[in-house]
Amino acid sequence: MRSRLAGGAVALVAGAVAPFVVPVAVADPVPATSAGDGCYTWERTLSEGDAGADVTNLQIRVSGYPGSGGKLAIDGQYGPATRDAVARFQEAYGLGADGVADADTFSKIYELQDDDCSPANFDYAELNNCNSDWSGGKVPADEAKANALVVMWKLQAMRHAMGDAPIVVNGGFRSVSCNDSVGGAPNSRHLYGDAADLGAGSQGFCALALQAREHGLSEILGPGFPGHDDHVHVASGGSTWSAPDCGM
Repeated sequence: MRSRLAGGAVALVAGAVAPFVVPVAVADPVPATSAGDGCYTWERTLSEGDAGADVTNLQIRVSGYPGSGGKLAIDGQYGPATRDAVARFQEAYGLGADGVADADTFSKIYELQDDDCSPANFDYAELNNCNSDWSGGKVPADEAKANALVVMWKLQAMRHAMGDAPIVVNGGFRSVSCNDSVGGAPNSRHLYGDAADLGAGSQGFCALALQAREHGLSEILGPGFPGHDDHVHVASGGSTWSAPDCGM
C-alpha cells in the first residue's frame, strides 16, 4: 500500500531545545466498507498504474465489459483497458464512470457476488454437469474452475445488458471422457472450462449470440453453424464467431 509522510511543525521557545520529530507513515485512505465481503474484500482504491492480486480480482469481475469485440487481459495490471472496463461497468450500474475502482464500485460488486465468488445469477454447478472436481480436462482442475468463474462474470454482464432476464446455461466444463460421450470436438473449449452452452430462454438464440460479442466472449457459435441450431456456444477462448442464421 502506498504511504505518505506526515509530521507537525514545532515552535522554538527561547532557551529550549527543539525536540526531534520522527515522521509517521500514514496509509492512504481505503474504501469505506461496512464489513468484509464473504468472497473477497478490496482494501484500497484502485486506478490506472496499480498492480497486484486485488487488480486481478477486479479484472475478473469486470471482464464482461471490454468493449465491443474486445477481451480484457486478466493480468493484475491496471492499464487503460482495465480503466475503460471499470468505467463501462460503472456506467452499466449508474455509478460515476471515471474508471477508478472506489468504494461505490466495490459495493456494487459485493452486491453481485456470492460467498464462493460466483456472480449472484450463476453458479459453478451450472458450468459443470460432468463431475464434481473439475478434473480430466485439458488443463488442471483448479485452472478449469477459475476459467469457468470468468465465463460466469461475462454472462452476468451479458444478462444485465439484456434486461436482467435469466440466461439458461445447459452446460460448461467437460472432462475428456464427458466430451467424448457427447461427441464434442477433440479440442473443444469445454475441455478448458472456459465455455458455456446457452438455451434459448426468453431472449432467443440469435439475440444471445449477437449480444455475446459485447462481453469478451471470443468464441460464439450459434444457429446455422453445424451442430448449433439448438443452442448457442460461447467461450472466453477460441476466435470464431459464426451464427449464419443470425447474420453473424
